[in-house]
Amino acid sequence: MKKLAFPLAAVALLFSIITFFLSQNTSDLVYVDVNKLLDGYKRTKVVRAEFEKKAKVLKSNVDSLVVDWQKELKLYEKERSGYSKKELTLKQELLGNKQQQINNYQQAIQKQIQEADKKATQTVINDINDYVKEYGKEKGYKIIFGASGSGNVMYADKSSDLTPVVLEGLNAEFQGK
Repeated sequence: MKKLAFPLAAVALLFSIITFFLSQNTSDLVYVDVNKLLDGYKRTKVVRAEFEKKAKVLKSNVDSLVVDWQKELKLYEKERSGYSKKELTLKQELLGNKQQQINNYQQAIQKQIQEADKKATQTVINDINDYVKEYGKEKGYKIIFGASGSGNVMYADKSSDLTPVVLEGLNAEFQGK
């Protein structure tokens, strides 16, 4: 019996070591590719389309003001030979002021468009972050890294990539709303 105890103990020890190392390979550290989530998330496309529609309207307002100003400028150039010096000075001032107002308006619209873009993007990012947080809690992950190609995750085994699973769940949740 003593002869059998040592081999059994050795087998049990070997089995324990193998089990320990195999359990170490299943990682609680996983990642998602943030760019793929942004590109594949259906709400991103919806939000982007809404933003583009608003931006197009704002840009067309500016474009129509510029076209009107250009018409006035052409008319001025065509008729300026008939103006007195006082009329020329006044007309040049008016055209200059109008151009400055259009430039100021254009800058304000550009700023408004940038803020709307930032807000739309942040809305989508918040959705993704909230979903990933809940997904991680539900699945028992200790940490989920966000890889974006900018160096925060330089290498990870594909088995640690949750992107397809998270993207599928994220889109299903969006479509269910």
